[in-house]
Amino acid sequence: MDIGQIEKAANRLRSRTFTTPLMSSTILNKLAGRRILLKPECLQHTGSFKYRGAFNAISNLSKKELANGVVAYSSGNHAQGIALAAQQHQCASVIVMPKDAPQLKINNTRRLGSEVKLYDRAKQSRESIALQLAKERGLTMIKPYDDPMIIAGQGTVGLEIAHEAKSHGVRKADVLVCCGGGGLTSGIALALEANAPCFRARTCEPEGFDDTARSLGQGKICANERLSGGLCDAIMAPHPGELTFPIMRRLCGPGLVVSEDQVLRAMVAAFRHLKLVLEPSGAVALAAALFLKSNMISDPVIAVLSGGNVDASIFAKALATDIDLCALRVDILRRHQKPS
Repeated sequence: MDIGQIEKAANRLRSRTFTTPLMSSTILNKLAGRRILLKPECLQHTGSFKYRGAFNAISNLSKKELANGVVAYSSGNHAQGIALAAQQHQCASVIVMPKDAPQLKINNTRRLGSEVKLYDRAKQSRESIALQLAKERGLTMIKPYDDPMIIAGQGTVGLEIAHEAKSHGVRKADVLVCCGGGGLTSGIALALEANAPCFRARTCEPEGFDDTARSLGQGKICANERLSGGLCDAIMAPHPGELTFPIMRRLCGPGLVVSEDQVLRAMVAAFRHLKLVLEPSGAVALAAALFLKSNMISDPVIAVLSGGNVDASIFAKALATDIDLCALRVDILRRHQKPS
């Protein structure tokens, strides 16, 4: 992988993707005690950055491969990106998705024209199912992160950050990235290395699914003990990719880990102060920017809001958590007030 591949991807995507702006909020800056710039990829086509890599990968297929169709596996965001990109290329697509994926993601993938095959992520291998479908139907496999064309497409996020940060007067910063298998993180890291060498990509993960943070700490690929049961469905990859991990090990700082409670609070903060809807997986980097200690992250810091495909029930849970926390703070204040 090199910057040339990312620049070629940027040319392919120039008229296809939105250049999402860097945003800020005075209130969030005060809450965090640091200046935060936010890259809202939740506003990208299909509600996440995944469309970038999907379109880049499919646009690089031969006429025969397009005619035969593609297969992918995903909990939902890669699925929707592939579905839309395949539709735009008049290419059939089959997506292997876990039964417990957010219903919104399953429904949207079908609405975009893909055939969806559901599986039990605790008992079945999505890779094996997809490989069998590829063999039986002659489909081309497009992996969610361990694919050079996918990494290159996601790297265009980094090109945009490097360009836009200059207009905000930012010359040095950590770039926080919600991380599953590492396609987005490694792509951004490569783009920053070439265009903003004083910027450093940092992986952000939820507790219990921090395989990349542990892998970076130990210098070798480590796996998660669990494959399901977490709030952040889109970044519950079993382990970093074979292609992505060497890039992250070379270019990224230590991994960052946040709690699910912090993720829910970050979702509410984005909704209240930016008027943005984030899914839990897309709010992990913001949670790190808001709640982790000042000596762990740069000031200023840039956080990528990677996706906004959230089921209504989960979003309601986030809002309810915020209400409970507010009530708790009021109760604490009352108990500490002196009697008149």
